[in-house]
Amino acid sequence: MPFEADRDVPGLIVKFGGYPLHHGGVGAIRSLGRLGVPMYAITEDPYTPAASSRYLKRAFVWPTTGAEEPAHLVEGLLRIGRRIGRPTVLIPTDEEAAVLIAEHQDDLAGPFLFPRVDPALPRRLASKQGLHELCVEHGIASPEAAFPQSYEEIAAFADKARFPVVAKNREAFVRRKQPAVNGTTRIATREGLLSLARDWGEQPGVILQEYLPREEAEDWIVHACFDADSGPLALFTGVKVRSWPPHAGMTANAYVVDNPELADLAARFIKQIGFSGIVDLDLRFDRRDGQYKLLDFNPRMGAQFRLFESESGVDVVRAMHLNLTGRPVPEGEQRAGHRYIVENIDLPALLAYRRSGYTTPHAPARASGTELAWLAGDDPMPFLTMLARFVRPGAKHLYELWRTNRRGSSTTPTTK
Repeated sequence: MPFEADRDVPGLIVKFGGYPLHHGGVGAIRSLGRLGVPMYAITEDPYTPAASSRYLKRAFVWPTTGAEEPAHLVEGLLRIGRRIGRPTVLIPTDEEAAVLIAEHQDDLAGPFLFPRVDPALPRRLASKQGLHELCVEHGIASPEAAFPQSYEEIAAFADKARFPVVAKNREAFVRRKQPAVNGTTRIATREGLLSLARDWGEQPGVILQEYLPREEAEDWIVHACFDADSGPLALFTGVKVRSWPPHAGMTANAYVVDNPELADLAARFIKQIGFSGIVDLDLRFDRRDGQYKLLDFNPRMGAQFRLFESESGVDVVRAMHLNLTGRPVPEGEQRAGHRYIVENIDLPALLAYRRSGYTTPHAPARASGTELAWLAGDDPMPFLTMLARFVRPGAKHLYELWRTNRRGSSTTPTTK
């Protein structure tokens, strides 16, 4: 490998909320751990897959919901920093962690290293409404969207909308306290929308978005690490083949595909808004008008980031660690044709996609290599721990996501 990481500067995986089966955190622990960087992680309990990794020096067991007061979360991070005892790179794996770090940079700057950004920017990017407004401001295509403030506004929207539509939780942190939907939810009919909306309360924290028909679209992803002054330290493009829930959820299967047009679009937008750090973008190419439409801008590491690595061995987590420790980030082309599979969700996704007939034209016919989210020969315990924990709660979670989407997809009874 043409570079060496600073082994005197550890990394800390920061996450809030209860989602113990998170392959992205395991990927980050392995990525830096294999370079000899001491790795720490916040975990829900001592028996998560992340806690079982051979590359983890210590798990800090700290059950959180993401609904705690920010001061409480900051104090908890500072307490962990004192235990580690030396400057440590923070690696947030969810929007809440990224927002908290940005908004309390001065408090955390002593024991921790992280990219400095406009304190308000990550919250705005994590907000579906804030992102939509930024897209409009900078001329970036995005789906048409509505931000209802009451059930009455939802009903008025339903009377005029063209179904299906997509519902998403609007704000980071709010989705932890009062989630309106379990994830991105496709709603097929007016009746389905109104049925779901009855549970959303007086101030529904949702965005209702134009649905881009899957037969006319293709899902793309961009992962990058940026420095606001010097530009992209690493930037990768890929195509999403399957997700769970189907067409709306977490990436289950994806390929690295070179897309210079998309890379340029993403780089210009990230530079215009002045963001520094790791980003994970979801876009949908709409064949009807030939535009890439930005769906999500996650101001943190994406769970599938290990899909992407340059020929020089750099992924976005390694790029950030190198940059924050004052080391150059070597250049290199991305590994086109490489494949990523999330074992525990790709099988149900595969079955669902076969029934739907959806295809991904830009996916290579054959992978040049495969990265598994969980199974690794040099670190098998996270995979075994995932299997042990997935059987009941994991299957229940998949069922709840499917049930929510099915409820929103109910059809209008017809009479003949």
